[in-house]
Amino acid sequence: MSDNDIFEMDSVCETDELEGETDVGIIDEGVVYPEEFLPIYHSFEDGTTVAKAHLVEFNNKPDSLFFNDGVRRIDFILVYEDEDKKDFEKRHAFQRHKRRRETFEASLMKMGMELEATQSVTDEKLMFLKVHMPWDTLCTYAEVLHIKLPIQPNDLSSRPSPWRFFSCITKHFYPNEELITKEAEFFTAPFEKKRLEYFHVRDKDVFFTAAMRSRMAYYILSRAPYEIRGSIKKFGVTKLLDAGVYKAAYPLHDCRFNVKSKEEGCPNERYLLYEEWAHPKSFYKMQPLNLIRKYYGEKVGIYFAWLGFYTRMLALAAVVGLCCFIYGYTTQETSTWSKEVCDPEIGGKIVMCPQCDRECKYWTLDSTCEASKKLCIFDNFGTLVFAVFMSVWVTLFLEFWKRYQAELEYTWDTVEFLEQEELPRPEYEAKCIYERKNPVTGVKEKVPYTACGRCVRVSIGIGTVLFWILLIIASIVAIIVYRLAAFFAFSTKLRSQDLKELQTLKDYVTPQMATSVTASLISFVIIMILNILYERVAIWITDFELPRTKTDYENSLTMKMFLFQFVNYYSSCFYIAFVKGKAVGYPGDPAYLLGKYRNEECDPGGCLIELTTQLSIIMGGKAILNNIQEVLLPWVKNLIFRYCTSAATEKLIPRWEQDYQLQALTKLGLFYEYLEMVIQFGFVTLFVASFPLAPVLALVNNIFEIRVDAWKITTQFRRIVPEKAQDIGAWQPILQGIAILAVATNAMIIAFTSDMIPRLVYYWSFSVYPYGDHFNNTMQGYINSSLSIFNIEDFSNNSKPMSTPYNITTCRYRDFRNPPGHPRQYQYNVYYWHVIAAKMAFIIVVEHIAYLTKFILSYVIPDVPYAVKEQIKREKYLTQVILHETNLRLVTRSLKPFDDGTLTRTEVNLTQEEMELDF
Repeated sequence: MSDNDIFEMDSVCETDELEGETDVGIIDEGVVYPEEFLPIYHSFEDGTTVAKAHLVEFNNKPDSLFFNDGVRRIDFILVYEDEDKKDFEKRHAFQRHKRRRETFEASLMKMGMELEATQSVTDEKLMFLKVHMPWDTLCTYAEVLHIKLPIQPNDLSSRPSPWRFFSCITKHFYPNEELITKEAEFFTAPFEKKRLEYFHVRDKDVFFTAAMRSRMAYYILSRAPYEIRGSIKKFGVTKLLDAGVYKAAYPLHDCRFNVKSKEEGCPNERYLLYEEWAHPKSFYKMQPLNLIRKYYGEKVGIYFAWLGFYTRMLALAAVVGLCCFIYGYTTQETSTWSKEVCDPEIGGKIVMCPQCDRECKYWTLDSTCEASKKLCIFDNFGTLVFAVFMSVWVTLFLEFWKRYQAELEYTWDTVEFLEQEELPRPEYEAKCIYERKNPVTGVKEKVPYTACGRCVRVSIGIGTVLFWILLIIASIVAIIVYRLAAFFAFSTKLRSQDLKELQTLKDYVTPQMATSVTASLISFVIIMILNILYERVAIWITDFELPRTKTDYENSLTMKMFLFQFVNYYSSCFYIAFVKGKAVGYPGDPAYLLGKYRNEECDPGGCLIELTTQLSIIMGGKAILNNIQEVLLPWVKNLIFRYCTSAATEKLIPRWEQDYQLQALTKLGLFYEYLEMVIQFGFVTLFVASFPLAPVLALVNNIFEIRVDAWKITTQFRRIVPEKAQDIGAWQPILQGIAILAVATNAMIIAFTSDMIPRLVYYWSFSVYPYGDHFNNTMQGYINSSLSIFNIEDFSNNSKPMSTPYNITTCRYRDFRNPPGHPRQYQYNVYYWHVIAAKMAFIIVVEHIAYLTKFILSYVIPDVPYAVKEQIKREKYLTQVILHETNLRLVTRSLKPFDDGTLTRTEVNLTQEEMELDF
């Protein structure tokens, strides 16, 4: 059934019979409502007449969810300013708004809705339009939207919980069952109005939940026309909100979040959600997902289900990562490598070459003693084990999430949420001016663009995204230039012997560390600024592309935003991990960026500690900033709004006006929540080899994130318009792509960024090809072996230091090159090629083992549990029997045979009891 089958209309009623305003009584479901609650008609000067909602006074029931008659439930609220009460000079400008609004309301009434207007108790200019959907209208649009409703109680026994033997302990970690009772389970089927008697209807008032009613009401609001001129048709409450005709549109919360409603029959679901979910005291409890889904819809429910599952899985990764960190922390003092660096007889006598031209000075290796100890915390054999573990963890996370998601799909009736169920967006329908033949049905349909026009739109979108990615790359180059300049300055100051006031600081801060911290902070600020700017551009591009359905719109925007943010957030990390320190040359022939800036070098122990610093600053800063945006700003805005409207107490303010004082959640509210978590997932998996504490930080953040998001949408925002969703959408393939990439990045971090492979080569090489004085399985002498020798006489004029101590003739630098005087001096030695071979072998072996493990786990773990498959088959069977075979049985019984064998049709009346006996 399409919209045209339900509603064919002009935007206004043309009549000569009605002049001025006339009270008209209407009858709904056999009930004649009092005259003061009925719509009236208003005539404009041109003779055009539109229906209007009658104005009523507030009935002094602040918790009421009904019209003033106490019978009709409020399904939606529209808020506008009364144009007749504006200043005289402004009144004329808003007459067009009034015309559009009244035409729109007339359209709503023709589509089956009932309206009632009430004046605000705090602002006489503000009007609240209450929207109600009668039973017949609900049934019609439930069929249009293919809403699945109960047909029979679920007769399959549920699988017992493996934790049932510990219920006396585990019950404290679940919501209070006395407050949030478990609802009966039903087999469901898509609603059909003509087969209403087969559905499990016990009470018409609660057969459709409040979320279903709001969803159907918003569907009508999004498609009701407000202006038709020739072939141009304008419709939808979204455009009216953007134009300022309405100030707000939202479904009602059922009560205040911290006080139960006094209205009889109110479910108080908002109060229950706050007490058992959003309140800080409930941070340790499992989420009441079924109640979340019932109150906010499947789309919100699936987000919190995914976030909760992700957080629980993070607990295991956090424990292993914390153990790895503790191991590194306890062994930092006993590490042979760090002890040699800090030893005055070893590290104190090794003179290192200057790391910049002219101004930089010679320095001793023991000046990096503290940095080397910190490096040992993260660069150890435990990190290698943890990186392999995380490659298995990410596979288990994705596979078990698929199983859990399949269970939710069945429980929440989204298994058959097919593409044809999702109707086009109003913005798409409004632009349909071209005709094409549908390749599936063969029927002509209208589309907003030709094939060439779509290519142009997509090409402009791709070009814009690429331009912004190039802008990010330009910002990274600018940060690299800053790093080079800052390193030059810090090297000059921190390694100067003249500045005694910096002596204490020099023991703990190296030039590399100071450069890394300041550059990371600047990079974080640039990332946030670019995010704000690109967000507007991405939305504009997606609007311009004009996707057909809301899912298409969100998927298109998701890919644009994630691609940009992937480059924006991770580019600096990829630079430190895989670029910095890899092409620096050697002191006699250094490499330069842009022919001017000498390339950065890593610490003698590698760049891993800098990568750790970058990750901790971006992850920590992002979490702090997001919490400020999500918690503090809405709370302050609501506080200011309440202060400005403090003339009336909240007890006298009706439910719809209390909700109006809350913040409106943007259309892409959940999109940003997903984006935040997926970016965090990337930090946890892509670079975990350099920062084992990343899962711990993510776990702590997510525990707060769940409750912060719950508190925010329950207490600070208006009720969200419920939406259907089968899964997490485009984020699922993005997570799978990150998981595949994570194996390669972690293997390459261990191979090229950490010092793990050179140490292993040195440790096991004594029996094959001993380097230096290394003749046993120890790390003694590794420092001396990993630093090459350079003759200071071989400095070029451009890079030679301005001052040279009189007692040195050589200096050391981090590389594997032949010493001066060698036939192949300053070229890579055999140790370098052995290390490169070991690195490549490590990457190939680890990647193949990890990917093979992922494949085996994906094959062994089925996406849909066996019990869920059985229930789905059972439900399909019952649907077939009840909704289809019944008609066949009726036709068969209506054919009565004569004695001669011929058949004739007779009237056969079967009672409901007889049909049930047949089953």
